[in-house]
Formats: sequence, structure tokens, C-alpha cells
Amino acid sequence: MTETTLDLIDDEIDILASMVPLDGQRIIELGCGAAKLARALLLRHPDSRVTGVEVDARQHAKNLAAPQAGLRFVAGVAQDIPCDDDAFDLALMLKSLHHVPMPAMAQALAEVARVVRPGGHCYISEPVFDGALNHIIRLYNDEQVVRAAAQAAIDAALATGMWTQAAERHFAVPSRFDDFDAFEQRMIRQTYADHRPDAATMAEVRRRFEARCGPDGAVFEQPMHVRLLRRTD
Repeated sequence: MTETTLDLIDDEIDILASMVPLDGQRIIELGCGAAKLARALLLRHPDSRVTGVEVDARQHAKNLAAPQAGLRFVAGVAQDIPCDDDAFDLALMLKSLHHVPMPAMAQALAEVARVVRPGGHCYISEPVFDGALNHIIRLYNDEQVVRAAAQAAIDAALATGMWTQAAERHFAVPSRFDDFDAFEQRMIRQTYADHRPDAATMAEVRRRFEARCGPDGAVFEQPMHVRLLRRTD
């Protein structure tokens, strides 16, 4: 594990807004989860429209039960997007590309190119395999291979000519946990995953977490890597 000094960004919308216009945009978020960023984005830019695509049935049901103006949800996967050609100005993949099955990553980026209009953008934000939080999570969910595969898939997509890279950013985002129970619920017991650490592994996860935990909980700085792609004309 290495420690790197990066700008700490509390709200990733600030990074996104510095790279692409957000007013009056047709946006799709792939692997939207609870669509936290999309919901906040629409509060700032109510004239935009966001479609959230989610594969996890339980999370999709929760999303449908919490409607918001300008936001619609559809069930689906990035490698088979249930939307029309050229339907969007901007696609968002927030910590989601590395969750696409590795053999399907190339197809996913081709699908994004299909649904994003020529000249539109794809904002891909991926966690870097580094840092104190990763040092804990890798005990039960080692994502080194899939995160490297996601970056390789982006490189391969650029090589096809479907995309050009418009910008790139490295920064860190804070992850805050009140206590170990909060960490366990958010990072181990997600509805979209099936992590089953054994007792010894769980004990080591707890030990590493509590070593960084103070009276007010624990804060980790997760390094992130954003690549902004532009759809070729």
C-alpha cells in the first residue's frame, strides 16, 4: 500500500461540472446504484434529464419507490443498454465499469458509444487499487484484476476510434464510517454483492478498520481516476 497526496473532493459533481456542461443535458448513468450523484445533479440542474440503469433488482425497486423530477429508472446492464441510439449527451459510469464482467467490458463501451450522440461524452470514474480503505477491502474483495481490466478496456475502446480521450483527472474522495457496523453494512453486505468472509478474515478486517477508527469514526481517502471520453463524430 502506498500513500499519495491528491486533491480531496467532497462532491464529485464539482469534478464533473469542470469537465462537461450539465445544464439541459440528456444523461444516462450506468450501474446507478441509489443514484446519489444523479439526484444531487438534478437539484443543481433541474432542466437536465437523467436515466439510471441498474442491474440489481432490489436496488432498482428501491429507486422506483423514490421518484424524483427529471429522473427515470430502467433495469438493465451496460453491455445491453435498453435505450435508443444517440439518445444521450452524456453517460456516467461511477465506480461501475469494473463491475461489468471482464469479457463484456468492450461490449459495454461499444453500447455506450451507441446511445451517446456523436460529440457527446462518457465520464468514467474508477477507484484506484491503492490506499488505506483498499488495504482493508482487498482482504475479502480483491479487485486488482478487474480494475486493471477496466482501464485496459478503455484503452481498447479508444483504439477502435469510437472514442477520443478529452480529459483525465486524479483526485481522492472521502469515505466516512461512524463505526465498524456502518462499514460492514455499506462495504460488505451490499445487495449487489455476495461477500462471505470467513471468521478469521472478518476479524482481520475489523482489526484493520478499528486501527484507523477514532471517537468520531473513521475517514478514508479513496484515490480515484477519471477519464472523460468524447464520442467521435
